[in-house]
Amino acid sequence: MPAPARLTEDQVASALSSLDGWAREGDQIIRNFEFGDFVEAFGFLARAAILQEKANHHAEVWGVYNQVRLTLSTHDAGGLTQKDIDLATAINALLG
Repeated sequence: MPAPARLTEDQVASALSSLDGWAREGDQIIRNFEFGDFVEAFGFLARAAILQEKANHHAEVWGVYNQVRLTLSTHDAGGLTQKDIDLATAINALLG
């Protein structure tokens, strides 16, 4: 299966303007989350993991106590694709 198409700079900028909390760092988008405690953070990670598995697209995950950092990039495309934007949007929906 061919890699998904990389987004253009304009497409990335447009997508980020509607993705609350996500920021671009090179060829990836990153969001930091802070929760009330470890259980809240871990619960969020578990729900986000289900979304990632369903999308067959997985974030780089970092978590310590009540803090979580997710990094998204489509490695086989060498940068950001619509898959990253769609997953970030779905992850944001978990918060709300």
